[in-house]
Amino acid sequence: MLPSAFKESQSGATVPTVLVLFVTIPLAELFLLIEVGSWIGALPTIGLCLLTAMMGAALLRQQGLQTLARARNNLDRGSLPAVELLEGAALIIGGALLLTPGLVTDVIGFLCLIPPTRRWLVRLALARMAVRVGPAGPPPGSGSGSAGGSDDRHIIEGEYERRDDDPRR
Repeated sequence: MLPSAFKESQSGATVPTVLVLFVTIPLAELFLLIEVGSWIGALPTIGLCLLTAMMGAALLRQQGLQTLARARNNLDRGSLPAVELLEGAALIIGGALLLTPGLVTDVIGFLCLIPPTRRWLVRLALARMAVRVGPAGPPPGSGSGSAGGSDDRHIIEGEYERRDDDPRR
C-alpha cells in the first residue's frame, strides 16, 4: 500500500510530482534568468520578460476572440463547443504563464497560445479525458432522493387514462 503522499489525486498526478514541479520550475527560471542576464545583461533580460508579457497579452486577446467566435458559431449550430472550451482553458493557462516572470514559463505559455500546439494539447487532453470518463449518472446503489444507501421503492410501469366525465368532480 502506498503512503498517502504518493496516492493519485483526481487529476491523475501524484502529490510528489506536483511538489517537484513547484520546486524545479522556479529553480529553472532562476537559473535561466541568471544565465541570460550574464549573457545579454540585466536590463535587456528584464526588457525581454516585459516584451514577452506584452506579446503574450496581445496574442491572448487575438486568439481568445477567435476562440470565442468559434464557440458561438458551434452554439448557434446547436453543437457543444467542447474543443473551444478546452482551447479557452489553454489560452487562460498560457496567458497566466506569460504574465509570470521567467523564460521557461514564457515558452510554455507561448506553446499554449500558438494555434497548432494549442490544438495538439487539446487533443491530448481530450484523449486523456475519454479514457478517464465513465458512464454518466449516480453511482449504483446511491438511490435517487435519499441521503445514501439503496432505494427500496419499487417502480411499477403502466398506463392510465384520464376521464373527465367522472361524477365525483
